[in-house]
Amino acid sequence: MIAATPDPTERSSLPAESIPRPCGDLASSDTYDVIVVGYGPSGLVLASALGRRGHRVLAVERWASLYGLPRLTHIDGEVARIIQNVGDVDRALQGSEPASEYIWRNGEGETLLTVDWSGESSGYAAHYTMYQPDIEDAIDADIRGQDTVDVLQGWQAVHLSQDSDEVTLRIRPWSKDRQGQTGQPGDGSDGTHPDDRTVTARYIVGADGANSFVRTSLGIERDDLESNDVWLNLDTEKLRELPERFAVSTQFCDPVRPNMFMPIGARRHRFEVAVLPGESLEEAATEEYAWRWFRERHGLGPDDVRILRQIVYVFSARTAQRWREGRAFLIGDAAHTMPPYMGQGACSGMRDGLTLAWKLDLVLRGFADDAFLDTYEAERRPHVAVIQATSVALGEIANLRDVEAAKARDEAFRTGTAPPPPPFPTIDAGYLAPGEQPFAGTLSPQGVITKDWRTGLFDDIIGNRINLVTSGDPASVLSRSQFDRLAEVGVDIVSTRPGNPWSVTDDNGTYRDYFAAIGAEAYVARPDFVVFGTGSMAEVPGLVDELLGQLRGARAWREQALGAQTPRVPTPRAQNSETAGADATVVSA
Repeated sequence: MIAATPDPTERSSLPAESIPRPCGDLASSDTYDVIVVGYGPSGLVLASALGRRGHRVLAVERWASLYGLPRLTHIDGEVARIIQNVGDVDRALQGSEPASEYIWRNGEGETLLTVDWSGESSGYAAHYTMYQPDIEDAIDADIRGQDTVDVLQGWQAVHLSQDSDEVTLRIRPWSKDRQGQTGQPGDGSDGTHPDDRTVTARYIVGADGANSFVRTSLGIERDDLESNDVWLNLDTEKLRELPERFAVSTQFCDPVRPNMFMPIGARRHRFEVAVLPGESLEEAATEEYAWRWFRERHGLGPDDVRILRQIVYVFSARTAQRWREGRAFLIGDAAHTMPPYMGQGACSGMRDGLTLAWKLDLVLRGFADDAFLDTYEAERRPHVAVIQATSVALGEIANLRDVEAAKARDEAFRTGTAPPPPPFPTIDAGYLAPGEQPFAGTLSPQGVITKDWRTGLFDDIIGNRINLVTSGDPASVLSRSQFDRLAEVGVDIVSTRPGNPWSVTDDNGTYRDYFAAIGAEAYVARPDFVVFGTGSMAEVPGLVDELLGQLRGARAWREQALGAQTPRVPTPRAQNSETAGADATVVSA
């Protein structure tokens, strides 16, 4: 059986009282600022971020409840900061654990590569293993508390159209029992159904997964990097403590049968194993197959773990040829899929969601024109492309089946001649300060600060808008008109220098250390934490003029974007996503 992701048999088997109640009421309005189709991680981030900014949002999701199972199992510190700004991050990470390393071994268990996941980033641990339902529940709860966001679960989009002013979406009630009927002709001669509802918005965003209705409706094709490995995924709950070897995420590059395991926070564990060519996918989806694998490979049985989810995936690496068509946008798996070997599939989608949200906010509030939204794809496509290509290259390492080639691979790692993976990408084009700006496009820091007797992480105290952060007194360099424009757009000004109206206390020295590291006295950070530009205090007025000027229509990003459409991407070499980057669920148990 081949079915669209997620498979109808793959939904949570939790008791009904533990599943979030579906939204059965129709939306309170037919007209919105933004319609979000899809209510997974990327759609949740987008809907919450827009709702927190006061915009009218409709989220449409065909499933009547949240997913309830852990496809996503890894996030980094940047994504933890995203969650901080769209929900209760403590609730989201309640079942998580910091991850210190990710080990790659050959078939004999020899270490080929150790990926260092230790340290801190963005105010959090650099990496976490975590439980996806906790994250979705936390963001969903935030959305449910927003008066400006309507959520229609159990409704599916069936027809999309747009003109120069708005988009129109026809939606229809959907349930698993009616699967296959949605989108088919109804009682009307034009294919409509008596239960259909029509809604309009200024913009629509497809966050509806690899088999996206929005992307298909727009006629957007995808480019395929042809990474089509087939793996069995087994998510489990630990019934007792497992041996110490299971505590660290480990990939086994075994030419006989590639496999891996990783924690899912503190109480759960993921095991994956390649399904080899010629093997029965149906057999791989049986409990007998799973327990045989657990027993023979890991020495585990039903007294050790309980299987929560068993499913066979075909991984993919595909990218939509356009991420925008008029007033419609694509984010997350609707725009790009990747194999799980970097654990960055859903992370990339959540970055998409926050980046598009604040750009839409500026346009909807009238502080940027519609063309500013083109910077979304100009920025996000090259960033994703590097992660995607690296994931494909790592997949070729993990899935190498030729024994002699695997020996050569092992020797290359043993002698240090294997090419290192590229550095994690930054934003190289789009809404950034021009000129010599070596730190533009990198991530800004988040430390602990105190302001007006309140102490906490920077975003909790200041908020999630554009920030101008200085080590000096802003009044010594900015004009009254610049202050007025910054306030009008919604730019927060912060100074680590005592004694001025914008002063905060840099409690743990994060900003002192950052200014010293970049050799600057000020920086501007966007709401997605990306540095717009840095400079001395004397250069702050010019930085502010550039920040505001690009919004007004001085499109400095256009020249950058031309080169960004063909990103520099490493060629995949023969050398875990947790959405899982799969286009099709093949078999589920």
